[in-house]
Amino acid sequence: MVEQPTSGADPADEAEGAVEALDRPLPEGVRRRVIALVSDAFGGLTVGELPAQLRQYARFTPTRRAKFAGNAMAAALESEPAFRRRIGERIAQAQPELAATLEAGAPPAAADPVDVAAAAYVLRPAGWVKLVEAAGEEVQRADAERADEETRRELDRLREELAQARSQTRSETERLRAELEAARKEAESLQRKLRSALSEVKRSEAALRRGGAEAEAVRAEAAARVSAAESESRRLKARLGEAEASVEAGRRAAREGRSVEDMRLRLLLDTVLEAAQGLRRELALPPSSSRPADGVEAVEPGRMSPKDIAARALSETDPALLDQLLALPQAHLIVDGYNVTKTGYPQMPLEKQRLRLLGGLSVLAAQTGAEMTCVFDGAELAAPVLLAPPRGVRVLFSKAGVTADELIRQLARAEPSGRPVVVVSTDREVADGVAKAGARPVTSALLLKRLSRV
Repeated sequence: MVEQPTSGADPADEAEGAVEALDRPLPEGVRRRVIALVSDAFGGLTVGELPAQLRQYARFTPTRRAKFAGNAMAAALESEPAFRRRIGERIAQAQPELAATLEAGAPPAAADPVDVAAAAYVLRPAGWVKLVEAAGEEVQRADAERADEETRRELDRLREELAQARSQTRSETERLRAELEAARKEAESLQRKLRSALSEVKRSEAALRRGGAEAEAVRAEAAARVSAAESESRRLKARLGEAEASVEAGRRAAREGRSVEDMRLRLLLDTVLEAAQGLRRELALPPSSSRPADGVEAVEPGRMSPKDIAARALSETDPALLDQLLALPQAHLIVDGYNVTKTGYPQMPLEKQRLRLLGGLSVLAAQTGAEMTCVFDGAELAAPVLLAPPRGVRVLFSKAGVTADELIRQLARAEPSGRPVVVVSTDREVADGVAKAGARPVTSALLLKRLSRV
């Protein structure tokens, strides 16, 4: 039957604790060594032999057990005498020589004081408190020696840094002295240049005074010339008055001569009018029935216009709309080439895009008989295009500096008012521009749907 740990204290342990007990916390080094000993001996116990709070760590490795259950093992070691006794037994089995010497009260002189104190804390032999306290003092002494050693090393490092700083300071001082000497020489050079500049300024001031005197003389001469010019101006004004009087006399003579010419011209005009009336009576010409307004092209009542066709279409995406527009007399279809191809098949190279679109337009032109013009942007071309336009399709590329959109608007404006003009482009700016010129804009998707039926 498995022995169950008891939470009550053993009377012997209570008596022992009453005799010997630590009056200060366990030194940290000894505490870590105690946890390591308990963690190593932990694996030799069954689950039933473990305190309830430690059973969850039974399957942990010693390292993970010391990391995660250290505080719990230390508390159980202090509060569970039976657990401490079992751990002591495992330590005595693992280190029988150390356990025997501790029971005898004479630990080996060559042993580590921390190991001795940790084993004594678990085994609790007579005088174990002194061993723990001695180990704590030994740890403090070792820490003090390490601190002294680190202090000496830090002091040596600071001395080396101080020596380097002094050396750098000397070199920096020498550099600054050299720079100061160079600055002093530069200041002397600048002072010499300043004195030279001051003398140059004085010479300039003298030259300025001479120039002022010369300018005064020039102003006096200019005043004399202005006075002479005013006298000449008065003389010319008198001559101008005489010339104006002569011109007025010439005008009067011309008006008198013109009245005679006007009379002759009026007589000639009356003769021509009377001759025209006589000719009309002789030829018996009927009154004219046509007027200039009859020559202006417009949509007459009862004739279909692109807007009328648009009103009858099913929707803006119905291919029947394009068929109705192209069925109008003398319809002209203008296509924004790359706008259509990049909407329908943008993954193809530009050359194949053009050939595919032009082939479809050629078949559409043969079916509808409408005039068709396809416009491509010349800015897309790296070299002139060798292209034979298909039958019934006019192919245009925009010139340098002119976009395809502007060329399309020029084509729409070139058409006479009243002719059905349909422009295919999804570009909003192009659609608005051609609409102002009287053309009917449609989307590229509509043309692509119509060409898919070709």
